Amino acid sequence: QVQLVESGGGLVQAGGSLRLSCAASGRTFSYYHMGWFREAPGKEREFVGGIKWSGGTTDYGDSVKGRFTISRDNAKNTAYLQMNSLKPEDTAVYYCAAKRSGRPLEIKDDYDYWGQGTQVTVSS
Repeated sequence: QVQLVESGGGLVQAGGSLRLSCAASGRTFSYYHMGWFREAPGKEREFVGGIKWSGGTTDYGDSVKGRFTISRDNAKNTAYLQMNSLKPEDTAVYYCAAKRSGRPLEIKDDYDYWGQGTQVTVSS
């Protein structure tokens, strides 16, 4: 079992920045690839980005490329999502997730463990 806890969400004005953290406990964090997803009201859960276990490979959804950056610190069992140039359409609940599967990071159904989510609200 892996337990994931997101933090860092909140209310920010358009153009601002936030950094989300995802703290993991349980099994060895460095064994898992990590993903960030978001879900806005009335919409499906959307892939934001992901990072492989070593940190050497990342991937991002088209809507956030160039604005968001994912990183991880395996020594701290934590993954991060740095969000810059935020837009009102980035408003959603953000979830981190962990998986062992080596398939592409954007495959939502591959993820074995999910956090409870953290709300991000971007005002215009």
